[in-house]
Amino acid sequence: MRVTKGAQIVAGTALLALAVAACGGGGGTSTGTSGSGGDTPVRMELGEPQNLLVPSNTTESEGAEALAAVFEPLVNYDENKQVVMGAAESIDTKDNKVWTIKLKPGYTWHNGEPVVAQNYVDAWNYAANQENAQGAGYFFGRVEGYADLNPGEGKPVTTKEMKGLKAVDDTTLEVTLSAPFSQFKTMLGYTAFYPLPKAAFGADGKVTAEYGEKPIGQGLFKLDKPYKKGTDQTIDLTVYDKYPGKKPTGWTKLQFKLYNSSETAYNDLQADNVDIHDSLPASAIASAKTALGDRYQDQPDAGIGYIGFPLQYNDEYKDVKVREAISMAIDRKTIAETVFSGTRAPADDFINPAIDGYRQGACTACAYDPGKAKEQYAAAKGPAKLELGYNADGGHKEWIEAVANNLRANLGVEVTVKPFEKFANILDDLDAKKYKGMFRMGWAIDYPSPENYLTPIFSTGAIKTGSNYAGYSNKEFDATVAKGDQAATPEESLKEYQAADDILIKEMPYIPVYFYRNNSGYSTKVKNVKINLLNQVEWADVEKA
Repeated sequence: MRVTKGAQIVAGTALLALAVAACGGGGGTSTGTSGSGGDTPVRMELGEPQNLLVPSNTTESEGAEALAAVFEPLVNYDENKQVVMGAAESIDTKDNKVWTIKLKPGYTWHNGEPVVAQNYVDAWNYAANQENAQGAGYFFGRVEGYADLNPGEGKPVTTKEMKGLKAVDDTTLEVTLSAPFSQFKTMLGYTAFYPLPKAAFGADGKVTAEYGEKPIGQGLFKLDKPYKKGTDQTIDLTVYDKYPGKKPTGWTKLQFKLYNSSETAYNDLQADNVDIHDSLPASAIASAKTALGDRYQDQPDAGIGYIGFPLQYNDEYKDVKVREAISMAIDRKTIAETVFSGTRAPADDFINPAIDGYRQGACTACAYDPGKAKEQYAAAKGPAKLELGYNADGGHKEWIEAVANNLRANLGVEVTVKPFEKFANILDDLDAKKYKGMFRMGWAIDYPSPENYLTPIFSTGAIKTGSNYAGYSNKEFDATVAKGDQAATPEESLKEYQAADDILIKEMPYIPVYFYRNNSGYSTKVKNVKINLLNQVEWADVEKA
């Protein structure tokens, strides 16, 4: 569930997030070191995470990037988008409903305690409980007993556990779903499914703020000190020496430098004051290849950049004809070629071409047709004034301004562009139903399935505990996705997911604008930088130059 910031996509993550960064008020240009011993860290640009670093409450790319360094997921994904085991030794099922997860031996928490199956049970039950208001709670909605932890607003929760979740022994986790779900193993690489140690919980059974500032994980890096959100300009980490997997060679310190400006981060990258920038601003893309040479990377990405509508609390956008007209007024091809220097593709579906299920030209209202757009907008009595919000820390200014100019010219309306300083700010205002304008949004996949473009963003259940910032709700859509979830074969699943995609195309709760590519760069001080399917750095492969 990674909403993304960056215009590369994804905190558009992230991916996002997704999602899917700070100098101006943080990040600076000082090189600095972290930890003791004078070991100069590898430094990566990052935006400020929306929340404290709790896995089940992290649904955007910036927090997810930091947590991915601290935790090892049950599964990872190879270059062919196939599941490979991570912290899991095996994941098996006979009916897609009852799943047995065997944990790989050798993993310990950063406080030295062994990782056991109960750590997953505790983390997942906490995430699913409505009383804990975790942003990724809906991801556990398919586990039998989730409804008991979510009786509804104003109703008391009478149990603390989902009956479909149990630790058989220290190394075996059994998960029973309320209905078959063929994608369950695939989704287990997502942040929400990380375990939590006993130390995460206070006497009241809640994850403590202290833990959120300095999470104890079982992954490659451990935090050197608590991260004070809103104050600290860096998140400092060190390789955990008891991590059983592959470790980087020649360095042990990692530092995330927080920026409020993607442009400032890019300047620091050119000056070797930051080593990795995985979301280059649109303003830099045209010159980055020349400026960085072989240190510039342009690679396929599974993310999507959108314009969203607050449908749940602003009736100005309730008529789909208005939303379609706005979509047809956007010149995606020119934006992709000019603003992004050809490093984006015009979006014509709600599923990205990198994932099975995409259909070229599926979204007819995504085709540029200014004449029809103006006529339809007028007939539908669309609002005379529009506002378009975006996060200024992700390098989105140029393309958002281009969209605004398209709407002014093609619809004959007044358009105000509203920048939010940080991605977290616009997400918070959307969560609180305070911002009533159209909004820029991006998505980086959490796991390689067409379902990941549907449930987390557009399902009714994702309004409260997911990434459904539009507040879109359609019973037919929910039911169609459920049919795909429960289908006996991948082919049947894909057919139903595409049918759900057709409903989105018909109703346009969001406007797909472009498909991302990952545009990143690195300094002269590092080499062998690889960014994976989830738009996260493969840290064990990074070397110092």
